[in-house]
Amino acid sequence: MNDASPRIARIPDAAAGRRLDAVLAELFPEYSRSRLSAWIKSGDVQVDGAPARPRDPVRGGEAVMLAVVEDVQTHAVAEDIPLDVLYEDAHLFVLDKPAGLVVHPGAGNPAGTLVNALLHRDPNLDKLPRAGIVHRLDKDTSGVMVVARTLPAHTALVAQLSAREVHRQYLAIVVGALVSGGTAAAPIDRHPRDRLRMAVREDGKEAVTHYRLRERFRAHTALECRLETGRTHQIRVHMAHLKYPIVGDPLYGGPLKLPKGASEELIAALRGFKRQALHAEVLEFAHPITGAPVRCEAPVPDDMQQLMRLLREDAAAHAEVERARR
Repeated sequence: MNDASPRIARIPDAAAGRRLDAVLAELFPEYSRSRLSAWIKSGDVQVDGAPARPRDPVRGGEAVMLAVVEDVQTHAVAEDIPLDVLYEDAHLFVLDKPAGLVVHPGAGNPAGTLVNALLHRDPNLDKLPRAGIVHRLDKDTSGVMVVARTLPAHTALVAQLSAREVHRQYLAIVVGALVSGGTAAAPIDRHPRDRLRMAVREDGKEAVTHYRLRERFRAHTALECRLETGRTHQIRVHMAHLKYPIVGDPLYGGPLKLPKGASEELIAALRGFKRQALHAEVLEFAHPITGAPVRCEAPVPDDMQQLMRLLREDAAAHAEVERARR
């Protein structure tokens, strides 16, 4: 346990009659209300020199002393796993996560995860919820992620995500030739029978994905997808629901679709693409401490670049054949 310097404040007279935890959330906005409530319950908040309860009403004018207590939140073992850091300062990391790297340790992945790598790079992350991770990417989705390094930065980034103020842009290669972009607004929740999958459900949580065409091939399309919400597997579920599943998706992908007359190289590439062709390429947000705009972009990984090159060559060759027939 590590105690930082105590924080001192005075409750404004205008707050008289309100709950202590609600008032403290305004006095110390760098910490979440749930964290402040926990500190009140553990006796780490003193009001006029005495402990209090979260629901206690304040009179106004009381002196508050907050002892910021940093408990160990993450007990994973630090491991020296290379990380591709796109941006770094005292408050946060922005990373380019490779496909195949699990984010959180779990029953099947107790080690070798992004959390293990982060704890090696910054051991103090063990004091933060989920080692500072505020949003996740699926194991086989590549791309940009932000990780908080301090509790105030974590609180602010979570608030931005909740308020839908973080711009998250993905590249997806889907099965089927779309003719236009659009918006998928379909609620998502756990599949009623298969607990490993998510599904569009009327009683699910709101989920909104905006997509637009980036490049159209003969039987596939490269899409630029923007998340308005951030449900588990959201883009994967929405595109499968629209009958344009993501290439290689092991959960939602459906049967393999090969363009008629495709080259052996393209056929091999499509058959051999064993992960969802989904990449988080752009992340934009306000810096959680300074408020300055932060924009990071993760380059498209080699496997997706190669697949798009082959699809592009296939489309060009087919167009040349069609022109010759005319």
